[in-house]
Amino acid sequence: MRHHHLVVGLTILAIALFSGIVRAETRPFTVHDLVAMQRIADPQPSPEGDQVAFTVTTMDLEANKGRKDVWLAAMDGSGARPLTSHPDNDWEPRWAVDGSLYFLSDRSGSAQVWRLSPSGGDPRQVTELPLDVQVLQVDPTNSALYVAIAVYPDCGDSLACTVERLEEHSQRQASGMIFDRLFVRHWDSWKDGRRNHVFRIPIGPQGSPSGTPVDLMAGVDGDCPTLPFGDGGDFTISPDGAWLVYTAKVVPGSEEAWSTDLDLWAVPTDGSAPARCLTEPNRGEDRAPAFSPDGSRLAYLAMSRPGYEADRRRVVVMGWPAGSSTVLTEPWDRSPSEIAWSPDGASLYVTADNIGNHSIFRVAAATGDITALVTRHFNSNPRPLADGSLVFAQDSLVSPAELFILGNAGSIPRQITRLNDKLLADLEFGEYRQFSFSGAHNEEVFGYLVYPVGFDPGRTYPLAFVVHGGPQGSSDDHWHYRWNPQIYAGHGYAAVMIDFHGSTGYGQAFTDAIRDDWGGAPFEDLMKGLDDVLRRHKWIDADRMAAAGASYGGYMINWIQGNTDRFRALVCHDGNLDELMAYFDTEELWFPEWEHLGTPWDNPDGYRKHSPINLIQHWSTPQLVIHGARDYRVVDTQGIATFNALQRRGVPSRLLYFPDENHWVLKPLNSIQWHEVVLDWMDRWTAVTPVDDG
Repeated sequence: MRHHHLVVGLTILAIALFSGIVRAETRPFTVHDLVAMQRIADPQPSPEGDQVAFTVTTMDLEANKGRKDVWLAAMDGSGARPLTSHPDNDWEPRWAVDGSLYFLSDRSGSAQVWRLSPSGGDPRQVTELPLDVQVLQVDPTNSALYVAIAVYPDCGDSLACTVERLEEHSQRQASGMIFDRLFVRHWDSWKDGRRNHVFRIPIGPQGSPSGTPVDLMAGVDGDCPTLPFGDGGDFTISPDGAWLVYTAKVVPGSEEAWSTDLDLWAVPTDGSAPARCLTEPNRGEDRAPAFSPDGSRLAYLAMSRPGYEADRRRVVVMGWPAGSSTVLTEPWDRSPSEIAWSPDGASLYVTADNIGNHSIFRVAAATGDITALVTRHFNSNPRPLADGSLVFAQDSLVSPAELFILGNAGSIPRQITRLNDKLLADLEFGEYRQFSFSGAHNEEVFGYLVYPVGFDPGRTYPLAFVVHGGPQGSSDDHWHYRWNPQIYAGHGYAAVMIDFHGSTGYGQAFTDAIRDDWGGAPFEDLMKGLDDVLRRHKWIDADRMAAAGASYGGYMINWIQGNTDRFRALVCHDGNLDELMAYFDTEELWFPEWEHLGTPWDNPDGYRKHSPINLIQHWSTPQLVIHGARDYRVVDTQGIATFNALQRRGVPSRLLYFPDENHWVLKPLNSIQWHEVVLDWMDRWTAVTPVDDG
């Protein structure tokens, strides 16, 4: 599960953000439009800085999955075009110094490295490894490729060893799996002993392999990229190509399940010495290493408190190869999530949640002085250019991600891709407004209100009250592909989202406040925020409200079920019913141990006091329960148990169960079904005359 000034009370007209074209005929946004959007990710500027390559995901309804292609656009916004269009997936473009592009593709039957020229011609397969390549980077000297491959750690450089073991496992007639340590499974995968390791593959002048892959993590019982959400940002190569610095959690035995001690490790790329730990003194998380352009410094992000996955990240700069470390952002009450050096080495660019937005900041490398560059909306993937400009992705509550460029501090970002403009021009979105109110502890709490499409102040409207997960997360100005409030606005609802105590982007104390208080201050914030909205907006019908959420939001729906009857309908996706039992059937044990002040045997009351299972006797609100069979973070029996309780209590209820989904709903047809079932449930109970058809 994850303020400093007055709110900017801006009403934003949807269509103005993405196009200067207003068509006479528009229609409300629907889930089918959501699935049809092209999804931009991973922008990579060319060495000359005149072009940017990126990945575009398109949903293939016939195949019921997403398909990825590599695209290219000029920095002036012209000529956006696909470089690949194969029925299989092409992704993760990486530039070579000669201007060619490497990328990953599974078009040969497994994920391998391919190469193409942006000027034209067919792609050429570069690697033919016996195992899938997961992540790709190109050596700054253009002498090697660095790839991540899942291998058995004791196999060393021998990929054949891992292949042989996998074949042996597949030939066994007995199906039993034996485990001697945790993890047994993690998020949506069972553990089989393999680890993600970084391999170096030498390449020649023509970009083809000139030697065998070398496991630079041979024997390491840890993963890079880290699981489950790590990527290429988990390792970096020095500008001279001599060093690999990677992120990994290397801890004894089962401690992996309750430790957050990720460290940075350095190893010579020629394999001449074993890896050494760079961050041993810090028992919290260290990650996102990035060498300065001249190779004299290494920057990274660090948490200080062990066992806490939502601690504030600091920007740390270490002299290389053996200099001291300096924390640049200790006074700054924000938690960066990405980091990138400016080409001149004078500053770093970071992103961080920031008062209901995800903003870009510049950090002076010498002083730690911080300058806000882009504060509104959700901004990610900052990529600095040699001329001082910055390429990044931006999305909002009314627009999916597109690429933008910022010329200099104080300038207005300029949009350089418009992949979804044609579709967006036909759609109408609800206006949205950020607001604030006095919440728990008399502290300022923020939220968003999204108006129904075609809003008429003379009418009344039902409300969709959406609770975010985490709980250390945010209902920010962000384009979501599941909990998108515009779906409800297009369906005739107002939508409200509250960043309760525990949310990110409002200072670390605000984030920390949810610890040992899951059903306390957050619930108070939600109810006070709802009261504030209803007081200010009389057109919202207080008798026709539905609340919905997933993960911690799903937990909160079960908590709401036992603490108030002000909603006509509830929707719980992947939510815990019993916090005590949830400890024993989840996998990342550090999470509940931090949130509930220890283990269940040391502090059972910490788990019981905010557990929805203790309030089932008060349940009466019609509730939809949704769960995925492959959710090992919040296991499916929590959802089934919730449905059992509702049915046994005689509360109108329905279970939507996905045998092929995990903590999220990823397949497009499943997403359509999810939205249709949720809207049908909400419509049934928030109608002027609710319909209970059994």
